[in-house]
Amino acid sequence: MITRLTPAYFDDALEDLTDILHGCVHTGASIGFILPFSREDARAYWQDRVRPDLQAEALDLFVVYGKGRIQGTVQLIPAAMPNQPHRADVAKLLVHPDARRRGLGRALMAALQSRAIELGKTTLVLDTRSSDPSRLLYQALGFEVAGEIPNYCRNPFEDRLEPTTYMYKDLR
Repeated sequence: MITRLTPAYFDDALEDLTDILHGCVHTGASIGFILPFSREDARAYWQDRVRPDLQAEALDLFVVYGKGRIQGTVQLIPAAMPNQPHRADVAKLLVHPDARRRGLGRALMAALQSRAIELGKTTLVLDTRSSDPSRLLYQALGFEVAGEIPNYCRNPFEDRLEPTTYMYKDLR
């Protein structure tokens, strides 16, 4: 079951969200964090960065439940600038390592896309490390490559830089 998480249920979801982020970073997901990365670091991200934006209605936080827990999440962040009312960013598509390859990422992205359309958004934008498997998922979902920036992000395990790919999807 996929739902938009509201601020009222955020505290109930915090441990599951922490587990997902921690697990994803430790299995090599390129989502802005590198090792070492503790559970406290993961919890701080959700509490300090996501909770305030969720409360301010500056983002939509989708979660998918399975086996009594949250198994995955993704964020829809509408552009804040006056010249971009048609655009939104896709951020932090995360599926717990133990729940992958079950279509949860696809389902989360479908819910996010439906919400974007409901909000009148016509363009979705995201970036991903060029070698990350998520790039293939995004392409399968109709996202197109806008370009690649070399040496954009650090590899999560090694001290080397990697390119990132910017992608977009036209929802019209």
